[in-house]
Amino acid sequence: MQTLELLSPAKNLATGLAAIDHGADAVYIGPRRGGARASAGNSTDDIAALCRHAHHFGARVYATVNTLVRDDELEDTRRLLDELAEADVDAVLVQDVAVARMLLQRNMAVAGREVGGRGVMQLHASTQTDNRTAERVRWLGDRGFTRVVLARELSVADIRSIHEAVPEVELEAFVHGALCVSYSGRCYASECYLGRSANRGECAQMCRMKYDLVDADGRIVQRQRHLLSLKDMCRLDHLEEMAEAGVSSFKIEGRLKDVSYVKNVTAAYSQALDRLVEAHPDRYRRASWGHCRYAFQPDVQRSFNRGFTTYGLHGREQDICNPYTPKSMGAPVGTVRQVQRQWLSVSAPTTTVFANGDGLCFLDGEQLVGFRVNRAEGMRLFPAQMPQGLRPGTMLYRNFDQAFERLLEGDTSERKMKLEMALSATEDGFRLDLRSEAQVVAEAHVVAEHQMADKPQRDNIVRQLTRLGGTPYECATVDLPHLFPYFIPSSLLADLRRRAVKALPDPPRHKPQTGMAATLLPLPEREDWPKTPLMQCRHCLRYALGRCVKHGGKRPEWREPLHLLLENGMQFRLEFDCGRCQMNLFSS
Repeated sequence: MQTLELLSPAKNLATGLAAIDHGADAVYIGPRRGGARASAGNSTDDIAALCRHAHHFGARVYATVNTLVRDDELEDTRRLLDELAEADVDAVLVQDVAVARMLLQRNMAVAGREVGGRGVMQLHASTQTDNRTAERVRWLGDRGFTRVVLARELSVADIRSIHEAVPEVELEAFVHGALCVSYSGRCYASECYLGRSANRGECAQMCRMKYDLVDADGRIVQRQRHLLSLKDMCRLDHLEEMAEAGVSSFKIEGRLKDVSYVKNVTAAYSQALDRLVEAHPDRYRRASWGHCRYAFQPDVQRSFNRGFTTYGLHGREQDICNPYTPKSMGAPVGTVRQVQRQWLSVSAPTTTVFANGDGLCFLDGEQLVGFRVNRAEGMRLFPAQMPQGLRPGTMLYRNFDQAFERLLEGDTSERKMKLEMALSATEDGFRLDLRSEAQVVAEAHVVAEHQMADKPQRDNIVRQLTRLGGTPYECATVDLPHLFPYFIPSSLLADLRRRAVKALPDPPRHKPQTGMAATLLPLPEREDWPKTPLMQCRHCLRYALGRCVKHGGKRPEWREPLHLLLENGMQFRLEFDCGRCQMNLFSS
C-alpha cells in the first residue's frame, strides 16, 4: 500500500503546530542556521516542541539544513546536527555534500550504539541539488539519500520515468506555492550582482523585478514588465495522477508564509488527499493519524497567490508568467458596475460578500492598481482613496480577504485520533484497554471492591470514559460486557481513563534508514560568471511571446541576442537552448 504524505512549511513553532493541527503529515522547518531562508531560523527548543506535538499523530518533522556551508562553519553544523537529533527530528534536507557526509557518518555511529537507532535521522536531498533525471536520483540514493525532492519543472511523465527507474528512493514533489524561474540550485544572479547567494539562503528575488526586453539593435521588445516572475503553482486537482506516477510526499512551499496561509492551504490539500484515500482505500493510506474538523471552508484562492499554474505538469504551458505584478492578485470577485466620486458598485455573484478592510486590485492597462475598502455596504464599496483608472466593466480581484483572515486568526481546526475502549472486571478491580486507529494499544488497572449496582450503569460509564477533552483522542466505541453489573464511582472511572490514555505511546513513524557514508563530489558555488549561466530556466520568453517556431509560434522579428535590462543598468544576456528546451541567462 502506498503511503501519501502532505508536507507543509513552518516559519516558526506556531505555524508548525497549526500545520499539524490542519492535517499535515509532516512539516519542514529551518533551524537556527543553514536553512534556504536565512530569515526563517528557529531555536532547537521550538523544534523539539514541534516534534513532540507532531509525533502524537505519527507525523514527522524535517529540518532544512540545505544551504552551502563554508569550511569555517563545519564544526558548528556538526553541533547543529547533534542538537536536531536530540530534538527528535526525523530527517534533514541537505544540499551541501559535506553536511550529507557528516549526517551519514553520524547515523552509522549512532545506529551502532543506540538501541532502536534513536537519534538516527533520514537524509533527504533538497531540490537545491537540481534533481531532474533518474541518473541523478539513483546517484543520490546510492550515497545514502532516502528521499529526493524533485525539480518543480518535471512533468507527470518525467516523474513516472524516474520512479520506475529508481523505485527504492522516495520522491517528494512540490504541489503548491511560489515558483523560482530558475532550476533550484542553479540560480546565481543574486550572488553575481549583489553578493547574496541564493544557495546560502540570501536570495534577492531578482526574478520578481521589472525588466525591459531589448534586442541586438537596441529596440525595446517589452517595456518594464515582470518578465521572469512566475505565477504560483497549484496542483490541487492533480494529486491522484502524481501519486500514480510515484510521488509519496506532496510539498507545499512557503517557509516565510504566515499562519493563516499555512492553515488554509494545508487544510485544502489534506481534504483532497483524504478524498483520494477514501476512493482507493486498498491502494493508499495517509502517512500520519487523526482526522481534522475545520471551522472554515478551505479555499486556496483566498490566500496569497500571483495567479495559478500547474507549471508544465502535462507539458509546456503558455501562460505561466504574471508580467503585471510579483504581488498577490488573489481571486476574481466581480466587475465594476458604476463609478462615482467616493464609491463604486460591483456586479458579483450573490455568494460574494465584501467587508471593511478588504484589499482589491485591478489591471489598468498593464499596471496592477490596488486599493483598500474603507467601508462596504453590500455591493457598494467606499475606498480609503478612490483609485484612478477604474471604469465600468473592469475586473476586480481580492488580494486580501478581511473576513477570511479574521476567521483564520482563531481556533480553526481540531485534530483527533479515534480510540476504541474496552472495560472489564478483574479479580481485584477493573481494567481498561485502549486501541487507537494507529493500532497502538495501552491498558490501565485499578484495585477496587466490586460493588453491585442498584440500576444500570452503562450511560454513566460511557460518559466518564469518553471525556477526552485536552487530549489528541476521541472515543469511537466503548465495549462493556453484556449486563455489566458493577457500580464504579465516577472518580475511579476518570482515574482509570487518565492512566490508560497516559500509557498510550505515540503512533509509529517510519523508521529512518542509516544509509552509507560515501565519498561525495563537491558542488561549489560558481565564480566564472561570464561563461556560467546565472539562471537556467524552463520558462522561455520566446515561447511566452509566441515566437517559438519549434512549438508552432511565429518567427521572431527581433535580432538576437536579447537582453533583460533593469533600470539601474544591470542586464542579463539571454541564450535559447532549444535542444534542452531551456532559456539561460548570462551576465553581461
